[in-house]
Order: sequence, then C-alpha cells, then structure tokens
Amino acid sequence: MMRLMVAGAAMIGVAATAQEAPRAAKKPYQVTSPNGVREDDYYWLRDDSRKNPEMLAYLNAENSYADARLASLKPLQARLYEETVSHIKQDDSSVPYRDNGWWYQTRFATGADYPVVERRRAPDAPAELMFDQPAMAKGHSFFALSEWQVSPDNKLVAWAEDVVGRRQYVLKVKDLATGRVLSDTITNVEPNIVWADDNRTLLYIAKDPVTLRGYRVMAHVLGTPVSADRLLYEEKDDTFQMGIMRTMDDRYACITVQSTVSDEQRCAPAGDPTRFTVLAPRAREFRYSADHAGGRWVIRTNRAAKNYKLVTFADAQIAGGVAGWQDLTRPSDSVFIEDFKPFDGFVAINQREGGNRMIRLLDAQGRSTAVEADEPAYQMALSVNEEPGARVVRYSYGSLKTPTTTYEVDAKTGARRVLKVAPVPGYDPANYVTERLWAPARDGTRIPVSVVYKKGVARDGTAPLFQYSYGSYGISMDPAVDAGRIALLDRGVVYALAHIRGGQEMGRGWYDDGHLLNKKNSFTDFIDVTRYLVAQKYGAKDRVAAMGGSAGGLLMGAVANMAPADYKVIVAQVPFVDVVTTMLDASIPLTTFEYDEWGNPAQKPFYDYMLSYSPYDNVAAKAYPAMFVGTGLWDSQVQYYEPAKWVARLRERKTDSNPLLFRTNMEAGHGGKSGRFERYRQNAEWQAFMLDQLGVAPDGK
Repeated sequence: MMRLMVAGAAMIGVAATAQEAPRAAKKPYQVTSPNGVREDDYYWLRDDSRKNPEMLAYLNAENSYADARLASLKPLQARLYEETVSHIKQDDSSVPYRDNGWWYQTRFATGADYPVVERRRAPDAPAELMFDQPAMAKGHSFFALSEWQVSPDNKLVAWAEDVVGRRQYVLKVKDLATGRVLSDTITNVEPNIVWADDNRTLLYIAKDPVTLRGYRVMAHVLGTPVSADRLLYEEKDDTFQMGIMRTMDDRYACITVQSTVSDEQRCAPAGDPTRFTVLAPRAREFRYSADHAGGRWVIRTNRAAKNYKLVTFADAQIAGGVAGWQDLTRPSDSVFIEDFKPFDGFVAINQREGGNRMIRLLDAQGRSTAVEADEPAYQMALSVNEEPGARVVRYSYGSLKTPTTTYEVDAKTGARRVLKVAPVPGYDPANYVTERLWAPARDGTRIPVSVVYKKGVARDGTAPLFQYSYGSYGISMDPAVDAGRIALLDRGVVYALAHIRGGQEMGRGWYDDGHLLNKKNSFTDFIDVTRYLVAQKYGAKDRVAAMGGSAGGLLMGAVANMAPADYKVIVAQVPFVDVVTTMLDASIPLTTFEYDEWGNPAQKPFYDYMLSYSPYDNVAAKAYPAMFVGTGLWDSQVQYYEPAKWVARLRERKTDSNPLLFRTNMEAGHGGKSGRFERYRQNAEWQAFMLDQLGVAPDGK
C-alpha cells in the first residue's frame, strides 16, 4: 500500500502569454514503498474528485496553450476531418443476424453520431425500434450503450449505459412491446448482463465504488428492490476480474474469473442459475475458457499446450475437472489458438499463424479446413454467430488496404459468400499497396510489420513514415482499413503497424517475451522496427512519427526516453506513464489485476525493473521530439494525472524547443468523447500536428 507524505505548497505557474507553455507548481511529495522513497513534485495534480480548482486551472491552461499553438493548423484540421468523413457512408447499417427467432440490426442515419437498434421477425418484415440512441444521447456530453440482452421470451430488453465516460454503468430494463422503461435501475455495474430462463431474473456484476473492480455477481428479480438482490458469487482475490455469459446453446449461465495467468469458470443451468459447478479449479499458469453446444463442452486451454488447444467433455463429467478432458486439437509450436465458437456439428477456430489471424473449421470427425485468404497481411475474425444449429459461419476479413468484408462460409463445402463489403466512399483499394515485412530485432528475433502506402510513393528514403503499435496484455494488433488514415496515405505517408512482443501475434511466447521482466523487449522492438524501415528506405530518418495509446502510450513514453533522436514527432494518447506509483496503489482501478502484467513493485526485482523504464521516472535533461499528449479527465483505465504529471516533468527538464502539447478532454474518459464522428474530429487535431511536424504540405504535395 502506498503512503504519501506531503510537504510544501505553491501556486500554479500561469502562462504569461498565449504562446508560453504553462508550468505546474513543484510541490515535493514523498512516495514510499517497501523498496525505497521517491520524490514526486507533481503528485498534487491527482484529485480523485476531479474538482480541485488548482488542478483544473492547470489543465485548462494547458488546453488554452494547445489551442494557441494549434490555431494556425485549424484549416488543415478541418480539411482532414472533412476528408475522413467523406470516406464514411453516413446512412450505413450492419448485416442483420438471427437470434432466437428475431433478426437484429443497427442503422445510422445521415449525420447521426449514434445508431438506432432494430429487430424484425423476418428479414423482410417491418422493423421494431429497440433503441433510439440519438435521442437517448441528447443532453449528455458523453453517451455509451455498451451491452444489451433480450429476455428469452423476447419481450424485455436489459441494457447498460454510461453518460459520464468513467465506465460506471447503469443497468435498465424496458418492455419491448410498449417501450415503457421499468422502475428497475441498478447503478455502478459492469456492462455484462445475463437473463435467467424465467424472464424475471437478471444476473449482473456489481463494481467496487472505489477501485471500480467488478467483484460480485448478483441476481435481481424484476419489480423487487435492489437491496434485496441475491449474492451469487463474490470474488475475494483482487487480482482477478469477472465476466458472466450464457453458453452458445443458451443451456447454461456461467461466471468467469480471470487473471493474467489463471482462469476459473463456474456454470449453472440457465433455468436455475444458483447451483454453479466449477469446471476446473484455478491454478497459476493454467488458463481455460469453456462453451457448450451440440450436447458437449468445448474448452480452449493452455494445459500441456503453451499455444492453447481445444478439449471436450460430456455433460455428465461437468464436475470431474481436467481428468475427463479429451483433446480435440493437438498442441502446436507455430499455431496459436486465440478463440473458438462451438456449433452442433463442428467448431470454428480463430487462430494465428505467421502473424496473421485466420479461421479454420473442425468437423465432428476431426477434419480441419482452413478458410482461404488472398493477401500477405490480413485478419479474419469470427463475427456474430448466435445459432448453434447453423451450418454456416459468419466472419469478417480485412487488411490495411481491403475494407472489412463480412462473409459466410459453409462448414461442409467451404464455399464462401460475401454478405457485405464495408462501404468506403471515395476509396479504391487498387490505389494502395500492402506488405508484410520482417524486421530484425537486436536480439535476432524477427518482428512482423504490416505496411501500407499509396501507389507511386517512392521507396527512396524521403517519405514521411507513421508507425503505430501497442504490445501489451497479449492483445494483438490486426491490420484494417481506417477511414481516418486514408487522408494520411493520400498525402504520401507510409503507415507501418509493428507487431511487437507483448502481443500474441506470434503465439503465447510472443507475449511472455514482452511483459514482466521482459517488458523492455516491446520498447526495443519498436525502435528496431523504425530503424529497419528507415534503412530499407520506407521512410526518411528525419520524418518519422510514432503513436500509441494507453499501454501503447507507455510504449511511446519509453521510446521517447530511450531513442528520442529516431522520431520527429510522438503522439501518446491516454498514456500509462507513471508505472511504479500507479502499481503501488491498489485503490487505483486496474492496479491489482495487473501484477502479472507489469509486476508487483512491492517486490524489489519488479520495483527496480519497472523503475528503470517508467517514462515519468526517466524523464531527463535532454532533447525530446515534438509531442502531442492526450487524456480524458474521467478516464478510469489510465487516470488523467499520469499524463498530466509526465507533461509537467517534461516541461521542467527537456532541453529542446520542440512543441509539447497536452490536450485534456474535460468531458470524456479512456476512449475520448463518444459518437461516431467526434473521434474523427479529435483525431484530426493530432493528425494536423503530426503532418505539420513531418513537413507534409496541407494538400499533400
């Protein structure tokens, strides 16, 4: 537990002119830990209430400074936004899918930031309006409808909404026939809802009001007070997070708990979700997830399979643990099983091989068929598949040049059918080139890189290069067309997606080599990819931009400290940059979940290692690239004060005259402001800044 000892006081240094950077007052704090005491001059910027006038004045001063420095780029920002919006089909709709006898679809109206959600009894039947999100969002500066679930009898719908951006959701229920919202309202919940078969009982996850950790599964009976809700399960270990689900065939309701290195799942009949049976007890370095269809359980597990395998067991063996598990697939050193979906007669598998995300189908006789792909770097992802008796599997396909395409593949014949190509007005894939490269890291590891650029861009070492990555939590970054990127490509920017260690693009070992005491591999991989791309003349040495967000913002902070001369400009969004202080404080959301991601700094080896790369702790008196840093005041994932402190320390110590801009969205959380177009408006700001720093003319010539 972290203790703070406070000494000293001062006032905020307010910028004397619009072009003079604001300076945060220095107030020495001492951050204590079992492994030492560190001085933190800017800890005063933390205010959990988000009401401290001094703190708010500083953030507003930074926003005003950013406004002034970016004023001359307003025309370019507006042009980038307009070009982006021109590539978005405004009156778009999703591909309808069938679930429990009804067809569901979302639909955007022209100019709308939010879609309406509709359902039909048949594909050609009149639509019934379920959610008018544009109307629901009115009067709110932020709005998110994050999950909704229809009752088994199709008469009621429960949903979770957030109007602040802090991910403290409110659960509500309404009658679909009348539109009447019931009196049942439950606050501070996860966006995770399960109906019981009685159409009256809702399972939900209550969050701790301080840490925001979901820790209790509750059962609410419609029409009864929330105070009477029944506790079904409480997770005592604060390093685990929770989820609830119904199985593919809807026969079971399940509670899942997971940490970085362990899982546990307990399931009960959906008709009586009180008698939960643990499928296999948790153990360190043992992970699994189970689903049910076709009269059997299918489990993805790393038991005796580092890259995961699928196993199965019968209903009668539900309480038997791993002893009754039978292999469906064999372990592989080169194929990583990422996800699966069981059907009555086969299993659809999402797997990774050679850095690409692909799909194969496994039939009841054990025959395996891979779904075809046509490009060197691509992704396939299982889409909405809600009916276990279906013989076709819906999935999406895309690359850095091919718009997301929704397919159905026949599980027996392998025949593919295109359901929809995501419309991208004014965009022709034939005008662009995508490549898969392999960049050598300093330890000899080959790092996959997905690259896209416009035809005609010369590979002569003069082009501006924009490199993006994430590299944490085992989350893989897959190539896809982004309407907001086209304007950059059309201006001659080469875009590179670096699949660095810390993700799982190359399997579980790829993650193991990029977290805990191997975390620095993520940072050096990113730098080595940059140097390789420059050496291969994909970009000019003095025209390289880098970007990352959240844990990818940590990457940006580390890269800025380790190799500032390799980058002309760095964009860090909601960056996790104060690693040691945050991981010492168990009251901060996410901290306890992540001891097996970053390490627990109460232990000296982790404390010393984390301290050696923590961006905030390693800011030095040296030249840094131009930088744009963004955050949201209500961010629950990376608290706003981490980047605020980092920027303040950068202003204090950096020796260069390169611009450092800090934008705080005062009405948003981790994902920025809500709404379909708003994020592109926000993106246009940093894009204009980046292009200006790279010396790209506003018209791209």
